[in-house]
Amino acid sequence: MIKPKPTIRPSAKSAQRKGKTKSHKKGLTLLSSFKRNMPLFIMESLGVIISASLATMIALGFAANSFTGTEFFANILPFTLGVVCWIGLAALALISWIKLRSWLVKRAVFLPACLAVILSGGVIWYVAHAGYTSVFTHFRGLVGGKQQAARTTLAHQVYAAYRRYDQTDLQKMMERSETFKADVTDAAAHFDLDLDILLGVAATESSFLPRDSHDGGHGLFQITAVPKFLLEQAKQQLKIDKLSLLDQRHNAFVAAATLKYYLAEMNNDLFLGLLAYNIGPKNGGLKFIMDQYGANDFISMQPYLQQLPRDYPIRVLSYSLAFRLWHQEGKLLAYQDGDNAVHIQRMGIPGLVTVF
Repeated sequence: MIKPKPTIRPSAKSAQRKGKTKSHKKGLTLLSSFKRNMPLFIMESLGVIISASLATMIALGFAANSFTGTEFFANILPFTLGVVCWIGLAALALISWIKLRSWLVKRAVFLPACLAVILSGGVIWYVAHAGYTSVFTHFRGLVGGKQQAARTTLAHQVYAAYRRYDQTDLQKMMERSETFKADVTDAAAHFDLDLDILLGVAATESSFLPRDSHDGGHGLFQITAVPKFLLEQAKQQLKIDKLSLLDQRHNAFVAAATLKYYLAEMNNDLFLGLLAYNIGPKNGGLKFIMDQYGANDFISMQPYLQQLPRDYPIRVLSYSLAFRLWHQEGKLLAYQDGDNAVHIQRMGIPGLVTVF
């Protein structure tokens, strides 16, 4: 009688090894798929993040505009309820996206990324073409608080100063500036300054009519008392041994070195930097005056100043705004005509952060 061969059963260790092998292969497959689809995942993530961020800014900007005020039931409570509702809508939108994404992936793996990019593109188009500037201003006011309110007030002082200029006289000054533009451009580039701001300083100081003034100012930038180390910086950049303030190129380099120094001293606060440039080292300079009165920004500093230096940064930036228009538009725009005010505000004031 032939005995049947005994059935060979796989040992527990063998089964475990096979299980690990299958799990390892599955893991490698998932990893490979993830690497292959990484660009699509990045596109989708960026699209969703951009859309959500801009939509939140729009919603909060509208809410801040609609419920501006300090009364609890008329302003604060409605705004708070609006924020709570927006959080609920955002959560609902996220859940809906997750479900929609699963449905799209079953049909084509690239569809979620395409939809996210299209959605973000639509939101960006709306932001750029639907008068979003005012909404963003309200949002910045909400986030920035007192500091942003002060900056908005100063910005409108600059716009108002530009509006008051006689357009014919302003255009003549733009045309006169062309004679000195190359030298001022070089000075701005060497000291990493905004060209339009440096041109605005020259316009404020001399109207591009270089001369010696009764108060000791010289040339295009009406240079007076300048610390010696700044004169040395200007000479190093010009690669010369002797400076002449009657040479308008030298004059521009000294002005650029001085403005760069005072901006750094004022932590790149443009209004304070320009004010410090105008005051110079007299009476210990602006920093000493600020420490003396405990003022730490341009708004709180204004009451302690005479009319001329208090007005100086506004005039410089209003001329800088004119130069930005002249360079970008090829002409000056009357602020009060048509939608010029909105267009100019969207372009922004040189040296001040703006969006759209």
